[in-house]
Amino acid sequence: MSEATNPLQGVFQIRAAEENDIKLILRFIAELGEYEKLGHEVVATEDKLLNTLFRQRMAEVLIGECEGEPVGFALFFHNYSTFLGKAGIYLEDLYIKPEMRGKGFGRSMLKHLAKLAVERDCGRLEWACLDWNEPSICFYKGLGAKALDDWTVYRLSGDTLREMGED
Repeated sequence: MSEATNPLQGVFQIRAAEENDIKLILRFIAELGEYEKLGHEVVATEDKLLNTLFRQRMAEVLIGECEGEPVGFALFFHNYSTFLGKAGIYLEDLYIKPEMRGKGFGRSMLKHLAKLAVERDCGRLEWACLDWNEPSICFYKGLGAKALDDWTVYRLSGDTLREMGED
């Protein structure tokens, strides 16, 4: 657990999510989906999250709390760089409730993830950001993060993924 005190904002703690946080995690995912105008794509369920996060351990979740109240989450997993010959951390989602933004909580969450990456001897911490999300882009650039403009993300999903995976 990591803790920071800001006299204006109170005590902010970051902790690893536990199984009893499933409803909270799903709520944050739904809120993030609405913010990103992708709410219609959220099909996660409590059972799916319980299985993938806590049974199969396919990803990890951090919960950020201010004065004991959950204000955000970060979901991440390890990827691998063949060029570096080591793992990295891929941040799938970072979400801070709208009314709690601008108070340093997102920065604290990213700082915590960077510390984890260093502790785990990872070569990088990376994430994607929607092109229209100017507030987040400015925030990330302010941290010193660099956009990889020469890379394009490709995705197979749904029927296309199933068709590709068939014999």
